[in-house]
Amino acid sequence: MTSDPHIPGAKPSGAGKPIVLETVSRAWGETVAVDGLSIDIPAGSFTALLGPSGCGKSTTLRMIAGLENVSSGRILIGGEDVTGRPSAKRDLAMVFQSYALFPHLNVGENIIFGLKVRRVGRAERDRRLARVADLLGLGQLLERKPGQLSGGQQQRVALGRAIIGEKPICLMDEPLSNLDAKLRHEMRVEIRALQQQLGFTMVYVTHDQVEAITMADQVVLLNGGRLEQVASPRDLYEKPATPFAARFIGTPPMNLFPANAFRKLCTAPDFKLGLRPEAMHLEDGGPVNASVRAVEYLGADVLADCEVAGTGFQVRLPASRAFTPGQSVQLGFSPDDLHVFDADTGRRRDDLISEFGALLRS
Repeated sequence: MTSDPHIPGAKPSGAGKPIVLETVSRAWGETVAVDGLSIDIPAGSFTALLGPSGCGKSTTLRMIAGLENVSSGRILIGGEDVTGRPSAKRDLAMVFQSYALFPHLNVGENIIFGLKVRRVGRAERDRRLARVADLLGLGQLLERKPGQLSGGQQQRVALGRAIIGEKPICLMDEPLSNLDAKLRHEMRVEIRALQQQLGFTMVYVTHDQVEAITMADQVVLLNGGRLEQVASPRDLYEKPATPFAARFIGTPPMNLFPANAFRKLCTAPDFKLGLRPEAMHLEDGGPVNASVRAVEYLGADVLADCEVAGTGFQVRLPASRAFTPGQSVQLGFSPDDLHVFDADTGRRRDDLISEFGALLRS
């Protein structure tokens, strides 16, 4: 693998096709799994569908793949309406959570299986297999059976089987969930580098925010079958559109306070204020007077579970200081790190951040 997924400004080769979902819904009777979803997925991009279990992300992927019927709305691939088109006619590849390798076939035979079904000539099959094996580091494993491979090697074979067809779109449904933490990290880097190197359009389903924000160009955050926010990983973290987005992205999640938890904002009760644990710091005379309830030692720092005006929150503090339950601490933050959400609509209010930040710091 020669591409570096972290090279600034790295561009795909343009081999992919764009995907557009126009108010797409999927329902079974009274049960609505996906509700009016509209998404633009640029050609050659890496888009992650992120959200908790049951939010509709896998159903959305299956509708793009043609494995699930669309109840209403349209799906366009490369500008063509494919809503009623069968999966085999959508010119895409898919990798599932289960590797689904044929145990009686060796690695090479597993990878080229689809090409043989489509009666691609022997010389072309050999050419593509050599390229894929080189890309994925499988050259020394082509004669082995799946049972002789590690989990990471089996995942590479599943990837090879998907990309050897040279499709413009690749869909992945939780492909790394069966791997341990070390292998997941390695495969994240490899999948992202592979996508950039080949330039296909990737749509990747995950419930793991780390996978989404480290791999994707854009993240589609779903909640209860509806679109919560579409943004780059950086914007999703720095400017979450809703309290749900604010809490779902970030570890530990963002702290949310009712505005009236702060004495200086007692006249603004219809807003929620957000501060990430890492955005707060010890400050004599700071605007937040809190009480420590518990402390979790993390090595370089500690995670303190605190309380202010009956509201619990977490803050990262230096491990060089000793903190005990019941201790009072004064905390500060930069006004730029403050987030404001309308309590009624749940939407972000950037127009109030400067005002509220200045009041709290005054």
